[in-house]
Amino acid sequence: MAADDLQEPEQDWQDHDLVPISAIQHFSYCPRQAALIHLEMVWDENLYTMRGRFVHESVDEPGYEHQEGIRVERALPLWSRRWGLVGKADLVEFHGETPYPVDFKHGPRRRKEHDDLQLCAQAVCLEDMTGQDVPRGAIYHATSRHRREVEIDADVRHRLAQILTEMRRWWLDQTLPPPPNDKRCRHCSLQASCLPGAMAEPRRLERLAARTFLPEDP
Repeated sequence: MAADDLQEPEQDWQDHDLVPISAIQHFSYCPRQAALIHLEMVWDENLYTMRGRFVHESVDEPGYEHQEGIRVERALPLWSRRWGLVGKADLVEFHGETPYPVDFKHGPRRRKEHDDLQLCAQAVCLEDMTGQDVPRGAIYHATSRHRREVEIDADVRHRLAQILTEMRRWWLDQTLPPPPNDKRCRHCSLQASCLPGAMAEPRRLERLAARTFLPEDP
């Protein structure tokens, strides 16, 4: 997709319309997971969420430093009225005047679209905040201790705009998306709240619902 084909948002979103940057990763991975966390305020820990929290704690203290001539900002607040986003960057390097966001993940080094979209959201916020183009950033994978550079190109920006449109539709409806009931559920910490197996059996649910309010026999 050419950059000229991309129609970036121009709306000046109000505070109550702002989407948390952290919700983008959740929604692009599993819309139901995002709705449970950000609409229903459901959160359960498991080994994977605890590992992720531990990784983020290493960069969650706000502050800045200089490393080999590069200014490094940690836990930098982010926002964009144009895109309707608000959140925080784990780490932002400033190469001269150009911001370079670095997002920390606990897993091994491999490409995941939902990670790239979250990084893109940080990049567009930095562009609106600084007036500088942000052509790339990086995902730091704590398990392998390697960075994976991500191009913030027209394709990922277009996908981000699509995801935000889908998210706002669910947010407006205030409804839970259906569960995927696939391999994504295997390691999800919200299985007990989501009940993907039960929710994926509509006939069983209909039978249970039909009997819910029937009086018991004496």
